[in-house]
Amino acid sequence: MLPNEFGVFVRSETQLDRARAAVKEAGLGFMVLDNRVETASGEVSIATMHLAEGLEFRAVVVMACGDEVIPLQERIENVGDDADLQEVSETERHLLYLACTRARDYLHVSGVTPVSELLDELDLP
Repeated sequence: MLPNEFGVFVRSETQLDRARAAVKEAGLGFMVLDNRVETASGEVSIATMHLAEGLEFRAVVVMACGDEVIPLQERIENVGDDADLQEVSETERHLLYLACTRARDYLHVSGVTPVSELLDELDLP
């Protein structure tokens, strides 16, 4: 596979450095996507889950899916009532699902222990 057939997604900009380091360690060139969401030939695309919509890659890595990363702990801490908590949970679940469904052929999801409880809800092969 060519590097441009790989996408790496993380929950937020806070985890972008981890994604950069992982791709660099693999010896591959990369491009961090911005709001223009333009991929580059010959480079792995790295982006936050928010930018995943409309993209598709042969192989996708969704990384840093730790318990306090997704759902994003700071969003949970700022919830005022149960209705808001439900909305935050649905948004976080949607972001994870969106990132995972960008893979045509291969998907790898990773996180440190404890991993996000949202991973249990994914219906992945």
